[in-house]
Amino acid sequence: MSTVTENGLDHTVARGAWPRPWMLPSALLHGLDSDSGPAGRRPRRTARDWVVDTCCFLLAVLLFLATATVLLRQQHTPRGLAVADVLLGVLSCAAVWLRRRLPVGLAAAVVVVGFVSSTAGGAAMVALFTLAVHRPFRYVAWIGGADLALVPLYYWLRPDQDLPYAGSVVFAVLLAVSVIGWGMFVRSKRLLMLSLRERARRAETEARLRAEQAQRLAREAIAREMHDVLAHRLTLLSVHAGALEFRPDAPREEIARAAGVIRESAHEALQDLREIIGVLRAGEAEDAAGERRRPTLAGLDALVAECREAGMKVTLDHRVADPAAVPASVGRTAYRIAQEALTNARKHAPGAEVALSLIGAPGEGLTVTVTNPPPTTEPTPVPGSGQGLIGLTERATLTGGRLEHGSTADGGFEVRARLPWERPGPTS
Repeated sequence: MSTVTENGLDHTVARGAWPRPWMLPSALLHGLDSDSGPAGRRPRRTARDWVVDTCCFLLAVLLFLATATVLLRQQHTPRGLAVADVLLGVLSCAAVWLRRRLPVGLAAAVVVVGFVSSTAGGAAMVALFTLAVHRPFRYVAWIGGADLALVPLYYWLRPDQDLPYAGSVVFAVLLAVSVIGWGMFVRSKRLLMLSLRERARRAETEARLRAEQAQRLAREAIAREMHDVLAHRLTLLSVHAGALEFRPDAPREEIARAAGVIRESAHEALQDLREIIGVLRAGEAEDAAGERRRPTLAGLDALVAECREAGMKVTLDHRVADPAAVPASVGRTAYRIAQEALTNARKHAPGAEVALSLIGAPGEGLTVTVTNPPPTTEPTPVPGSGQGLIGLTERATLTGGRLEHGSTADGGFEVRARLPWERPGPTS
């Protein structure tokens, strides 16, 4: 993800996704004004561009022929002045092909030429239209305003024989204003289309980013669930397998008990893994049974009994006023915290007596504490990711609580979580 700031607004985008710098709103306007591509290169004319340019050229030529015919028939106009007027009109019509490349220069030049050449009027109208389409209003205001200001002076110097002075001026002004207004309308329509396309691209990108984020969050949730479910049982398996490896001369009964724990832990781990894979295949919305199998606070007694059966010394101090009233999310978080803390105690303090305490009431919150003294024997090396406490801290934070952990004064270790437990509101 990256952030681009423009005109005081932050545009947050994904790396490699829209909007690229040349697709920002100001760049779109610049592209419309300059008629250049993202790399600054002028794009080739499309078939539509050729059709439009040809029509503009033919319109300018048609107006030129009509004006030149009338001019050459007038007896009071000197022959040399009429020929010069026609030549300037021809050059103005030929310059129409430059309207996309030099809209400002062409409009300024043709307006000046049109003041001295009546046959250049058609080219001047095309140039003003092009200017209004391809350039901001400030250019149209200056050049179009200059053209409108020259109209009264033009008809004062070269009066029309068929119309009165006022009629000629009004007609010319209305024609110029209509052409400029039409060009501005075309420009606003193009800007609207660019804006709609920009919004469509942005909506597609945001939808793709939301989908990717949802997939990432789902993967994280699945990974966290797999860690919570499997780490406890696989740690039991690893600890007892390590004990068998380092104590091959242990009594037969102890070896049989350890083998039974290993078999049972492996069976339970496979069962849990099968349930998680079932959720992945069928989807959580369709797996109501999987939802019911999620652990709650009521499962702590079974968890402690399982640890004791595996040879771990655990004392349970359960002082919760109403366990059934604990919210499902809080109870599930408390269970996972206790499970991970017992797993860590078994790995790092084998043989030590672990104390698990639960205290809470509605409105006071729920406190989960797991404490173990220093290990009495050298712990068996057990591989691990080292992310368990980080995951527990994240779980507690997402629930609205907090988790603290650290060494105790006697060299042991303590994990303490404080989770919210709101008092139920009055019912009507």
